[in-house]
Amino acid sequence: MTLPAHSVRAFNLAAASENKIHDDTVARRFGFRGALVPGVEVFAYMAHVPVAHFGRAWLEQGEAECRFLKPVYDGDIAHVSATQEGDGLALSVDSNGARCATGRACMPGPRPAPAVDSLPAGVPPAERPQASEASLCVGRALGIAPLVIERAALAAYLDAIGETEPLYRADGIVHPGQILRLANQALLQNVVLGPWIHVGSALRFHGLARIGDELTLRARIRSNAESKGHALVVFDAIVVADGARAVAAITHTAIWRPRQVAQAH
Repeated sequence: MTLPAHSVRAFNLAAASENKIHDDTVARRFGFRGALVPGVEVFAYMAHVPVAHFGRAWLEQGEAECRFLKPVYDGDIAHVSATQEGDGLALSVDSNGARCATGRACMPGPRPAPAVDSLPAGVPPAERPQASEASLCVGRALGIAPLVIERAALAAYLDAIGETEPLYRADGIVHPGQILRLANQALLQNVVLGPWIHVGSALRFHGLARIGDELTLRARIRSNAESKGHALVVFDAIVVADGARAVAAITHTAIWRPRQVAQAH
């Protein structure tokens, strides 16, 4: 069964980011048509559909996977479609006639939230080292500075991603795209990166994050290896609210050194 689709005009929220893959000039040097809309925002577009289908419960205890295949460009229309597949939804994002992302969302059976201290509490260094095999070594703890999302920031984000679901504003619930953004911060706040690309993520939600909650992230690097010339880092993370409550568990995968950069040296 095919579910109602969701379309949004993509907007590059990271144009001023340190990650220059979101800059038109740098992205074109890598062979792209222009700046890439961040994967975390493409996931945010995708998340609209499972919330429409499963309701608020998906934000409290649902699961999701996303994999980014081709760029979504600023100003283009991103079409999110979903088909019922077993007990979940098969998701896809198409833009400009290309399949840009795939994913899955479901409502699994009850599972206890991970203990907050099951992953280490890393502290961002005062001076970040350059990203390398050593600075992103297996077992390294990654952390972020605490973040509180206020109502104005939530509203601005919902406007930027074209979110029409009313429950976020009505109940002051932090959007799942904002939750996944914290995993990017685990890289950005701990090492100095060149152009890098978010490849995909798996998420399991364990409760709602709300405006006013102090959000942190505890993470540990699982692997750092080369694939097809790219250097990929994978890490496990837990998003924590007010130091005591697990909001989501995330496995995050990123190309921290694209092969184009490695070949240039």
